[in-house]
Amino acid sequence: MIIKKMDWKRTLQNEIGHIMRGHNILEYKGPGDELTIDSFFKVIGYASLYKAQGIAVNKIPASEVTVSFFRNAYPKALFQELKKEGYILKKMYPGIYYVRGKVPFPVQVVVTSQLERKAHCSLRVLTTQVEMQDAELFLEQIYYLESKNERSNIDSVLQVSVNANKQVYSLLRRKNEMCEALRELMKDEIEKELENKLEQGEKLQLIRQVIKKLQKGNSVEETSDMLEEEPENIRKIYEIAATMAPDYDVEKIYQKL
Repeated sequence: MIIKKMDWKRTLQNEIGHIMRGHNILEYKGPGDELTIDSFFKVIGYASLYKAQGIAVNKIPASEVTVSFFRNAYPKALFQELKKEGYILKKMYPGIYYVRGKVPFPVQVVVTSQLERKAHCSLRVLTTQVEMQDAELFLEQIYYLESKNERSNIDSVLQVSVNANKQVYSLLRRKNEMCEALRELMKDEIEKELENKLEQGEKLQLIRQVIKKLQKGNSVEETSDMLEEEPENIRKIYEIAATMAPDYDVEKIYQKL
């Protein structure tokens, strides 16, 4: 849970910020986290305690406190329970639902998967099933950021998204020229991939050399001495190659090693 203080008199352009005032309680539910009627009221309770902790009576007016819930999946069960309890749900913008009725503060539930893609891609990528289009758009927007604070905040979002969706970002890395932030985050994977490619290239070259010696009638020991390789490594190649004679397939031999 995050508490964000701000000058609420300054109108925010973002639809999510329209509800916000001077003191804003933000509850983000990650992938797999439930948003139930109990967790809903638990956060409302935290917000009430926060409001009551002002240094003077009513130092923090209820009118300046808001509560925002963020979740990727649509909370169908929660909305059903709230309606049963007499609360009113109103969809104000795509993915943004206001809860009205007996709640002491303005409350909104943000379903990040339903948010408008271009305006809110930094929230849409916070899922374990990020869409390729969202990830691509997010990386494009990162490229044009200049502020150090903006870069710091957005790099944290990128790290969470990459860790949860490595396959998608690996595909993007191969498809497009990466932004510096993604390159840094995936540095270990890039180095490992290069290492694997070098190792694969060396093994394929060794197999080609061994096959030439095999075709000339050299023994395992002779080939081992000439190529300065362990006899056991040469013997494995000989055994696999023997099953393919006379048409030796270097790639298939490599795969069976």
